[in-house]
Amino acid sequence: MNRVTFICSLLAATLFAGCGYHVAGRNDALPKTIHVIAVPAIENKTSSYRIEQRLTAATIHEFLARTNYKVVSAPESGDAVLRGKVLTVEAVPLLFTSIPATATTPATTRATTMLVTMKCDVTLTESSTQKVLYHNDNFVFRNEYEISTDVNRFFEEQDPALDRMAQDFAKRLVAAVTENY
Repeated sequence: MNRVTFICSLLAATLFAGCGYHVAGRNDALPKTIHVIAVPAIENKTSSYRIEQRLTAATIHEFLARTNYKVVSAPESGDAVLRGKVLTVEAVPLLFTSIPATATTPATTRATTMLVTMKCDVTLTESSTQKVLYHNDNFVFRNEYEISTDVNRFFEEQDPALDRMAQDFAKRLVAAVTENY
């Protein structure tokens, strides 16, 4: 009987303790006093044209879509303020395709996939206390994107590609800030 009681107690303790894992996007590490997050325009310290506008818009959209927080742009109107700076943006070729030589043209190689790496400085500060709730001065976003080998289509794809990158960035940023990774 003692052995059965011990095993039942052990099983109950294991069930109540849990394993410590949680589903991403379901945990909110921010204080319960925060209901409004101000997201002013992200600063752009790079030469990438208007990337800060896309990142700011995608971050606001992600907060609205994935959390219960109200989002405003004016820092004085928020319970917390999320400030960000894009420090570097780098795109390097990752995969290539070869085009064999013909009678009139030499063999060429073109990039088909680019690796985009963006380094940012991100801080979420509680407005009333000025307490830093989240800070990462080395928030690195990295993702692969396919590109068209047709030069005419490449320029047509530039805006949608930047939008996809901004959305992917915003998903990671919002998860990091709200879950305090």
